[in-house]
Amino acid sequence: MSAARKPAPSLINDPSSAVAATPQSAARRKLVKTAGAAGLMSLVSPSVRHGAWAQGSDAPEKKEVRIGFIPLTDCASVVMASVLKLDEKYGIKIIPSKEASWAAVRDKLVNGELDAAHVLYGLVYGVHLGIGGPKKDMAVLMTLNNNGQAISLSNQLKDKGVTDGASLAALMKKEKREYTFAQTFPTGTHAMWLYYWLAANGINPMADAKVITVPPPQMVANMRVGNMDGFCVGEPWNARAIFDRIGFTAVTSQDIWTDHPEKVLGTTDEFTKKYPNTARAMTAAILEASRFIDQEVDKKKTATILADKAYVNTTMEVIEDRWEGKYDNGIGKKWTDANAMKFHKDGATNYPYLSDGMWFLTQHKRWGLLKEHPDYLAVAKAVNKTDIYKKAAAAAKVNVPKSDVRSSRLIDGVVWDGSNPKAYADGFKIKV
Repeated sequence: MSAARKPAPSLINDPSSAVAATPQSAARRKLVKTAGAAGLMSLVSPSVRHGAWAQGSDAPEKKEVRIGFIPLTDCASVVMASVLKLDEKYGIKIIPSKEASWAAVRDKLVNGELDAAHVLYGLVYGVHLGIGGPKKDMAVLMTLNNNGQAISLSNQLKDKGVTDGASLAALMKKEKREYTFAQTFPTGTHAMWLYYWLAANGINPMADAKVITVPPPQMVANMRVGNMDGFCVGEPWNARAIFDRIGFTAVTSQDIWTDHPEKVLGTTDEFTKKYPNTARAMTAAILEASRFIDQEVDKKKTATILADKAYVNTTMEVIEDRWEGKYDNGIGKKWTDANAMKFHKDGATNYPYLSDGMWFLTQHKRWGLLKEHPDYLAVAKAVNKTDIYKKAAAAAKVNVPKSDVRSSRLIDGVVWDGSNPKAYADGFKIKV
């Protein structure tokens, strides 16, 4: 799963290479010891680590839950809920299960091999509507993070004067050839950020470029051998491209949409109905981990755990700067990003806003993944389990936003507030 892995672009419906590698308890104990997690645990109140629902009607129906994750830094709250044993407070044991691709996560959620997953927001909605895989009623329990993704372009483009979207568009008009860009899953967040950014710069991703699907850990290796001109992915793989001197960061996802929704805790609707207390317990434990990460004074401790082979499998050099909001785009610009990856933000990050879910549906319609307009609000209400979230937030003593919708202005100046999703989806100049 390292950056040196033999490049093999993955197709959406070909998860055959996706083999889980679940960290074993002995490995976890060793990791906790070597990475300083014991020190982290000392910061967690003993009362937090004792089962709150050990008895009675609130007891979780399922005591052990397997939660899938892809090796990206935004899997942190799932990992830390387990490492810090925050799950014990809620009467469950979280077993993080490392997966090789989003297609594998999708398939294992659908067939029940995974109880839940750190997963792309748009993937959950795609499965719910039967696009990008088999149709199954799905559920979003909480948002895991905002921000922290990026679009990287190759050094070959840099050598031709490309530094941003405008110069990329100019080169593509001047030098006609097939330009290839990669995302991680056709209905997922990275595909939507890539398409939105290209279109904002006058490039039609469906007509002017070739777009392929590649699992996150394979992005750098594929660009190194010339399989693509650029990619959109989560960290640390954009930082890795710079570290390996094969690419640079053209734009961060927070510059496309500040505080955008990213990964979610996803499961099936069937799971939430069969195990409602367990779903609440999972959500509450991961909410506690999210709050811990955002409040952590020495963020290097969590980063050290994430870098381990059992999780992201990279070096601290690659993870720590962007984890702490210290950015270098690889072509001379350095800055401290106030909108780097966020995990909690006093609960504002974690709430499963209905408008966030609807936004992905508008983009699925914009790019032809949906042929007709869905009932945007009805779908969002069915998928985003705000009732379970509110119970979990109450248990974890996390503030809940006053509204199910929020308003944002994206990179092209267009405002999204969820009020008229059909008009929004149809209003873009560049679309299918």
